[in-house]
Parts: sequence; C-alpha cells; structure tokens
Amino acid sequence: MPNNARVFIIDDDAAVRDSLAFLLSTSGFAVTAFETAEHFLEALPRLGFGCVVTDIRMPEIDGIELLKRLKATAADLPVIVMTGHGDVPLAVEAMKLGALDFMEKPFEDERLINVLQAAFEQSSKATKVAADASELAARLASLSPRERQVMNGLVAGLSNKAIAKEYDISPRTVEVYRANVMMKMHAGSISELVRQAIRSGALID
Repeated sequence: MPNNARVFIIDDDAAVRDSLAFLLSTSGFAVTAFETAEHFLEALPRLGFGCVVTDIRMPEIDGIELLKRLKATAADLPVIVMTGHGDVPLAVEAMKLGALDFMEKPFEDERLINVLQAAFEQSSKATKVAADASELAARLASLSPRERQVMNGLVAGLSNKAIAKEYDISPRTVEVYRANVMMKMHAGSISELVRQAIRSGALID
C-alpha cells in the first residue's frame, strides 16, 4: 500500500463509519471518518490527497451534491459512493459527475479494498505521467531558439547539411547544436528524440 493511501469515510451512520474505519485501517489504509459532508468539506483544505468513500443518501449535502462541490473546487480526489438497494439511477448520476465507482450495500469487504487499491494505483500512474510531461516541457524550454530549430530539422529527418542550408549556418555549427539538443533532451538517439517530440507535440515549432 502506498504511503499516501488515505481514505476519507463520509457516512451519517456511526455504525457504518466505525465498521468501515476498522476494516480499512486493519487493511493498511490511513482512515479519517466524517459524520457529514459539511464536516469533510470544511476540513478538505487541510486533508491532502486521499480517496473518498461516501454514502449517497445523507442529510443536508448528499453524495451527489458532494460530487458537484468537489468538481466545482477542482479537488482531484477519487470518489467511491455507497448506495442502497434501488439507488442505481443515483449511482449512474454519480458516475457522470466523476465518481470512480459505486458499491451497492451490502457489499463484500474484499471488493471495497480492491476498488480502493485500484484507485490509488491509477492515481499513482497519473501522477507519474504528469511528472514526466512536466520534465519533458522543462527540457524543451531549456533549448535556445536555434537549438529548437535544429531539433525540428533532426526529427523531420533532415541531414546536418540540409539543416545547415535551411538556416544558413555551417554544418559544423549544426553538429554543435545537435550535440547540445541531444544532451539537453537526454536523448541517446534520434529515434528517442523523435519519440520525445511526438509526446510533447513539439514536432513543429
């Protein structure tokens, strides 16, 4: 279980809160329970990342309204809604609002644990993808305008001589810029440079 595997339980039924908190804490999750969605939203700015497990039917702010408010605040938290028998239409609405999954009561403990583990794994992958994209953007930003031009020529398949002619510089100068581009982009080959250019959308300046 990742170190940030925090779970926020929201349910107005104390017995349900206690039962879920015990189950998940003994399964390796760090659990914080809330009696109402209002209390959760008040604490949200201090909570950090975690997965929300919320009942869909609650007084005042219910699960649907909670999803709407989380969406409005751009809180990127995976949400699993718990529904009672016959609440499938509400569950569908919740999914449309961004809920990751729904659990129809009564549900097996193992299924909830599996869904939570999948949510954290998915979040971890998304975080890595975002970090990789940010690092690639930083590498591109480190290129000078001339280095960027030479990179464009390289990924277009042009030879050093053709790039030199295109930008009215000497082939030797192109070689220097080419070495700089490969170093700054951390590319060991032209094919790797092309892959980076495709990923970043930088094929054309």
